[in-house]
Amino acid sequence: MAGMLYLVGTPIGNLGDFSPRAAETLAAVDFIAAEDTRVTRKLLSHFDIHKPLICYFEHNRAEMGEKLLSRLLAGESCALVTDAGMPAISDPGEDIVRRCAENGVAVCAVPGPCALVAALALSGLPTQRFCFEGFLSTTAKNRREHLESLKAEKRTMIFYEAPHKLLRTLKDLLDAFGDREIALCREMTKLHEEVLRTTLSGALAHYSTPEHPPRGEFVLVLRGASAEAVPAMDASDALALVARLRGEGLGLREACRRASDETGMAKNELYALALARQEEA
Repeated sequence: MAGMLYLVGTPIGNLGDFSPRAAETLAAVDFIAAEDTRVTRKLLSHFDIHKPLICYFEHNRAEMGEKLLSRLLAGESCALVTDAGMPAISDPGEDIVRRCAENGVAVCAVPGPCALVAALALSGLPTQRFCFEGFLSTTAKNRREHLESLKAEKRTMIFYEAPHKLLRTLKDLLDAFGDREIALCREMTKLHEEVLRTTLSGALAHYSTPEHPPRGEFVLVLRGASAEAVPAMDASDALALVARLRGEGLGLREACRRASDETGMAKNELYALALARQEEA
């Protein structure tokens, strides 16, 4: 009988956020798969947990993923952790979860701190609908295309960024979107936690000064496009988008829902038009 993979959330700064259930899970499994075993050893030592560790991260996930899956299929239990936050969120853990799903291995989440959710809650920006965009590419072309695809995005957008790339990212966001509201959250739950609620131009000015050099990992929470900023799209364009989404494998209803989100056209109206066109064909 196959074992169990546990996705265990770990503190993003404050060790007091580590839940009793998470500690119990790490103490009970057969082994732990960690992004960086040195970081995880410190966590285990603090909570007096002693378990075998293996290293599972971006550059070895193909090879190590096979070994990890084999052990799970043989009946062992494993806890997957990252250096901070929830595994499988902007993290190679998504790959092993997919492998488990494909091979009938049960996966259990032990929820814990998550930087993107914490930052969104702190931002003061709309939280009802949002999208997580992770880290922007370091390649200029891919970065530009990514931001271009988000110009009409009305949901609040969340990005991760490293301190040494922050100024470039703020400039690129300003160039792509204009001067929108942004909340910059850094060092969350740590001693020097800071939330700066400002605009893109204000953030760029603030962190360009010698008094405020970017330090620590950042979560950027950016206001989405206003309805006035989203270019109008007529029915034929919306139907073309539905056709493209269908070509990517989506069903008609889901394609219409996605196209409605992107174009602002009523979902039911779009579905009726797409259905009529489908019947005509």
